Amino acid sequence: MTLAQTERLALCDDALAAGPDASTLDEGWTVADLVAHLYVRESDPLAAMGIMVPPLAGLTKRHMDAALQRHGFEGLVLLVRNGPGRWSPMRLPGVDEKANGTEMFIHHEDIRRGGGVVPAPRELGRGVEDALWGSTGIAKLVFRSVPVGVVLARSDVSGAELRVKAGTRTVTLVGKPSELTLYISGRREAADVQLVGEPDAVAAFESVRVGM
Repeated sequence: MTLAQTERLALCDDALAAGPDASTLDEGWTVADLVAHLYVRESDPLAAMGIMVPPLAGLTKRHMDAALQRHGFEGLVLLVRNGPGRWSPMRLPGVDEKANGTEMFIHHEDIRRGGGVVPAPRELGRGVEDALWGSTGIAKLVFRSVPVGVVLARSDVSGAELRVKAGTRTVTLVGKPSELTLYISGRREAADVQLVGEPDAVAAFESVRVGM
């Protein structure tokens, strides 16, 4: 199975185990909110626009609440488990993996790490780490406003680096691709990533709060 498929199934399993009212890494969101977000994102194109367009966020929230009321928490988990709706573009071959591989991984970890207790680390394997490394190029957009250069460095593969922003001073983010992915997405405190650089450069980097 693909990363999107395996993380989708694991996310749904952990969502049921945690329960609808458990907290997540998404500030203010319970597990039920997160599952409703995933459902709307895949099955309600109009409402999903609010995910990327802030003025429409209220529409997205109303549709999330309506979906939970209509299907119930366990019903929504089942719908998410079954994948994108019949008419969703994400159901096309190859699109699900590109659109949902990293998305499902991040939100799965939002549930795993959201309860305030640090869970045992997962050994994802080289194939998954490579897939997540391939998506870290988004950091070029995420970190475009930081006042220093930024390099990503894999801690699991010697010499594997990606410069995502040029600068006279540089901060290097060191970690497995899975942890770098969480850091880039804004889950800084939950990600096992080391920042390497001159103290003033690191301070300047950390002063700008960014994320996907």
